[in-house]
Amino acid sequence: MNSARVIEHITDWLVRYAAGSGQNGFVVGVSGGIDSALTSTLCARTGLPTLCVEMPIHQSHDQVRRARDHIAWLQGRHPNVRLEMVQLTPVFDSLVDILPKVSDLSLIELSLANTRARLRMTTLYYFAGLLRFLVAGTGNKVEDLGVGFFTKYGDGGVDLSPIADLTKTEVYALARELDISDSILEAKPTDGLWGDERSDEDQIGATYPELEWAMDLREKGIDPNSITMTSRQREVLAIFDRMHAANKHKMMPIPICVIPAGLRR
Repeated sequence: MNSARVIEHITDWLVRYAAGSGQNGFVVGVSGGIDSALTSTLCARTGLPTLCVEMPIHQSHDQVRRARDHIAWLQGRHPNVRLEMVQLTPVFDSLVDILPKVSDLSLIELSLANTRARLRMTTLYYFAGLLRFLVAGTGNKVEDLGVGFFTKYGDGGVDLSPIADLTKTEVYALARELDISDSILEAKPTDGLWGDERSDEDQIGATYPELEWAMDLREKGIDPNSITMTSRQREVLAIFDRMHAANKHKMMPIPICVIPAGLRR
């Protein structure tokens, strides 16, 4: 991949899309991770107003520090970038306090993780509405189109997805080309929704390079039985297939019950 040319292509695409939509700029949720760092940098490169929003909810100190350091780095390079810091922890805690209590902790834990993502989406669209900005998504190809590793109407609720055709490996390549900080490049990928240090790999059971291999296999239509695979590769393919099937509803348009013409008479 020619990283420099891909960067220019995405930057130009963002400029054209904003002009065509009649919007004034971009709003990006910045988490301290590689995907949001790349997305915010690409938006900043357009020269259009770019609002970076940091929205901690019981976030680890390291994640908050990386996010703030990245935004400060962006502001030093791009005068069109500004920061909004919205502390969502008390909002989240207040919501938890008034919701019904659930005895099954595994169910409530996942539900509340998704609630965090949806609170952040609501916050981003608050600013987007005020400023006539577009909400730029930060999901990569494996997350958005492979295993569906995002929250429906949370981090999946966006206006456009500048990096959704990039694998995680390609995201890192572009980030290095743009001189994004080593602290972000070296941090373990995490969705930051759990209030602890669990990584994406901890949750999924496979690394991004492994998932990219499985996604490539499926996209090329290769029959797994026609090639030699290790036991680990078979395990990874099973993980990919299971998550893709379970999360397919996130990647498809909302189903509409079409009323037959004869019933309208």
